[in-house]
Amino acid sequence: MDYSTLLIDERDGVTTVTVSRPAARNALSGRVLAELDHYLSGVLAGPAPRGIVLTGAPGPAFVAGADIREMAVMTPDEGERFGALGQRVTLLLEEVPCPVVACVDGYALGGGCEVVLACDFAYATRRSVFGQPEVVLGLIPGFGGCVRLQRLVGPAVARELIYTGRHVDAPEALRLGLVTAVFDDRDEMLAAARAVLGRIAGNSATAVSLAKAAVNAARGTAVAAGLAFELDAFRAAFGTEDMREGTAAFLAKRRPAFRAGEPLLQD
Repeated sequence: MDYSTLLIDERDGVTTVTVSRPAARNALSGRVLAELDHYLSGVLAGPAPRGIVLTGAPGPAFVAGADIREMAVMTPDEGERFGALGQRVTLLLEEVPCPVVACVDGYALGGGCEVVLACDFAYATRRSVFGQPEVVLGLIPGFGGCVRLQRLVGPAVARELIYTGRHVDAPEALRLGLVTAVFDDRDEMLAAARAVLGRIAGNSATAVSLAKAAVNAARGTAVAAGLAFELDAFRAAFGTEDMREGTAAFLAKRRPAFRAGEPLLQD
């Protein structure tokens, strides 16, 4: 596959994968997800690099979220397929045998935050902002956020963040455990990520891979069940008037007028 939305830079055993849609704030379109799926599937098939840095093209956002313009016109069936692809990408981030470090510079919202949650750990610059604001659009996190966020920050904090859709700045993200380090600027952060992956590369690749698999396995089979339920709920949200209103309001830059207890649309 020829990549039109990803930049791949392999250097000294570490691969930097950059989501590059600067005009769209690196939003996760179907094309971006398909390219990430293809690349990560290749890593899973092997041979894998010693480590992966995942970042976004320079600008205001790491990944501003999923592509709202695409989502706004999706049917429930299309929304389900879109969510399934997003879940596949985040599962692949967990399943590849090498460590994946997210380097966040700017906004990591919605699907962007969910990508971060699926990485082994994350670094951020001081200006970075995190959040799961899908409810503002009449949606829910659909790429694994409902499952992974609570495992990282605890159920109560996850509920508060998802139900309110509020943003979290870098210092709070560090306190909550969303990121493991905060840096003054992008260059310092990327250098630190490459350095830590270089240190990891000095250890046994087999042992690191086994350790990653063991850490992921410790979460139990409840993850698969949680992702399946999340995908069903994500699909249901695409059949509501609130989703149409929320995405239309976002694109029109106005406040949404949601209707309490509104009925589901037909497929």
